[in-house]
Amino acid sequence: MFIVNNYLLAVVLCFVTMLCWGSWANTQKLAGRSWRYELFYWDYVVGILLFSIVLGLTLGSVGDAGRSFLTDLRQVTPANYLSALVGGAVFNLGNILLSAAVSMAGMTVAFPLGVGIALVLGVVVNYMGSPKGDPTLLFFGVLLVVIAIVLNAIASGRVQRAGGKSGSSKGVLTAVAAGVLMSFFYRFVASAMDLNNFESPTPGMATPYSAFFIFSVGIFISNLVFNTFLMRRPFEGKPVTYETYFRGRLSLHLVGVLGGVIWGLGTALSYIAAGKAGAAISYALGQGAPMVAALWGIFIWREFRGASRGVYWLLALMFIFFLSGLGAIILSGAN
Repeated sequence: MFIVNNYLLAVVLCFVTMLCWGSWANTQKLAGRSWRYELFYWDYVVGILLFSIVLGLTLGSVGDAGRSFLTDLRQVTPANYLSALVGGAVFNLGNILLSAAVSMAGMTVAFPLGVGIALVLGVVVNYMGSPKGDPTLLFFGVLLVVIAIVLNAIASGRVQRAGGKSGSSKGVLTAVAAGVLMSFFYRFVASAMDLNNFESPTPGMATPYSAFFIFSVGIFISNLVFNTFLMRRPFEGKPVTYETYFRGRLSLHLVGVLGGVIWGLGTALSYIAAGKAGAAISYALGQGAPMVAALWGIFIWREFRGASRGVYWLLALMFIFFLSGLGAIILSGAN
């Protein structure tokens, strides 16, 4: 299987993770113009599962390093299967809530708030589970990224008030709940892997490819419960049915699947990079996604169009703090 052998490559993969995690929600916005998010989300989940299978049978099965994908799945212990499955279920509930928050409060507000909370709590949880890197630099970098997220939230709030929009308090509260849940999912999956030795993993533990597949199965199974419930009792609008889902246009389904593939690529690369970068650093770099989402909101979706000069100064400061925070996080693992 493909294994990362140096820290620099691990950092590059984490940056790809950040781009993917900050970009997948654009597919929701594209589909959301005529396709309810509950229906979009099923395609998104299918995309994640299909991608995990393809990745396992390709990169997870080539070369002589480590255990191949199918061989590894046969030897993973029930406890590690359960851990990765629970990680999928926890992530799924948090992500469904985040998707709902995006539809209610907008991507520029919901994404930074939900993922910002997940960043802080998630780094603490993952570092406690697998301490790797300089904690002072790591948490200083996280602090700078949090400041960037706060600046983005202030800028978004000014734009909403200037436009006469009060924002959705339900959307904000939903984003907070999503962030708390999403801070824990990575640890469940990481604990099923031998992060110290991907080449010769401890018997009974999973490689990143197997862990990602089991995690994806956990998302899919839990979606039968969580998303079915939300289809019947949606946060907004009228209930939707599976009949409506199966009658949807192929193009709409493909947009959702694409969103799942984009997110799945980022997640898989984060797990693969964790062997060299450590779970906390890999997770922290990936969670720079709110700034990527903010860039999409600013330049593509024009969510700050007509904003005052003060708002643009806030956005400039946001990116300065964000880039500085990323630099500190990277340096924390290079020491």
